[in-house]
Amino acid sequence: MHPAPYRDERLPRYTSYPTAPHFGASVGANDYAAWLGELPPDLDTSLYVHMPFCRSMCWYCGCHTTVALRDGPIEAYLKALHAEIDLVAANVPASLPVRHLHFGGGTPTIIEPADFAALMAHLRGRFAIARDAEIAVEIDPRRLATAMIAALAAGGVNRASLGVQSFDPAVQKAINRIQSLDQTGAVVEGLRSAGIASISFDLIYGLPLQTVASCIETVEQCLGLAPDRISVFGYAHVPAFKKHQRRIRDEELPGGAARQEQAEAIAERLVAAGYRRIGLDHFARPGDAMAQAQAENRLHRNFQGYTTDACQTLIGLGASAIGRLPQGYVQNDTVIGRYSEFLAAGALPTAKGYRLSAEDKLRAEVIERLMCDMEVDIDAICARHGVAAGTLSSAFGRLQPLAEEGLITLSGASVRMHDESRLMARKVASAFDAYLDQTARRFSPAV
Repeated sequence: MHPAPYRDERLPRYTSYPTAPHFGASVGANDYAAWLGELPPDLDTSLYVHMPFCRSMCWYCGCHTTVALRDGPIEAYLKALHAEIDLVAANVPASLPVRHLHFGGGTPTIIEPADFAALMAHLRGRFAIARDAEIAVEIDPRRLATAMIAALAAGGVNRASLGVQSFDPAVQKAINRIQSLDQTGAVVEGLRSAGIASISFDLIYGLPLQTVASCIETVEQCLGLAPDRISVFGYAHVPAFKKHQRRIRDEELPGGAARQEQAEAIAERLVAAGYRRIGLDHFARPGDAMAQAQAENRLHRNFQGYTTDACQTLIGLGASAIGRLPQGYVQNDTVIGRYSEFLAAGALPTAKGYRLSAEDKLRAEVIERLMCDMEVDIDAICARHGVAAGTLSSAFGRLQPLAEEGLITLSGASVRMHDESRLMARKVASAFDAYLDQTARRFSPAV
């Protein structure tokens, strides 16, 4: 079985459905305020806090971030962020119970330790953050002072996600991110010593000058640091949308066959080392909560990728942050200046969003279960949504070629991906995407 004909198709990662390119200005701040006011006061909630600053730009980056060489812009942004926290909290009926809190970026740890402590205190003052809540932060190991590690621990952070990408010096030079193994190991040791026990690493394949051998060498070096989870993403080269990616030379990028070989080699080595394969691109130790969630069909997927977070509501805070509520999606203005101006005027900075229909919710669950479980019973999901069996039968015509090639199995209303073809999860999920534009250039290759 070989997914070669499909691996170069550019497809969404399906961290939401519909995906962010379909958000529009028809949903704005007034809609968001109304949706917040309709939330049940006891509804378990997740918070995402976005910090859109870095000290230097990694050329592979696809995130909403900007380079800040001075602290002034960061301090001004924090003022706006505190104002947004107050405004959101004022629009909800009660102090919502928070089960998950994730700081992403950019580089969340770019702020001063005292500023992080103040931010955590403010969040705890406006939301009912559970004592056993998962509080996670994304970390650039190249810039993490001992004082910041102490502030993270004091703030209740219990999971840290470290960007590694590759330890190959040639690759690091090609992506403008020089990061040594010793540097990364020192941060891991410091976090664990402070009581932040759950450690995740992010790796990327398909980077310039990357080879199977260098990918495996990076994995071996990571294994020596024993992270609890490892995420392995395929590099999305979209220089039309991310101008800094133009610094990467096209001729140095591996082709589709090489990308697939790298992804498969990394997966094989991690499985051989005892990690459980989670969905499309995550790996976890057997005792990790994510591995347990997958075993019990409790795995979910959101804008941070695979997660144990089952909350129906995700409140996004910060410039470009996306929120998900039962009614639909909202996204803040991506331009930091405009985001701050809205808040200075006492207005929610919502720039666009999407109102979910009943059919959207049906398709979203089908796609999430496919991405998480690698199989789905369509009729069972239709029954949960109160719609007739066979409602999504048109998708099976698009899946038939994959079944004939042995990549998936179709049985009645069920779809099952074979373990060796799980890299095609996005291709299979796309059969249920009613809005997919096959010519979209902003998405990454399927493998």
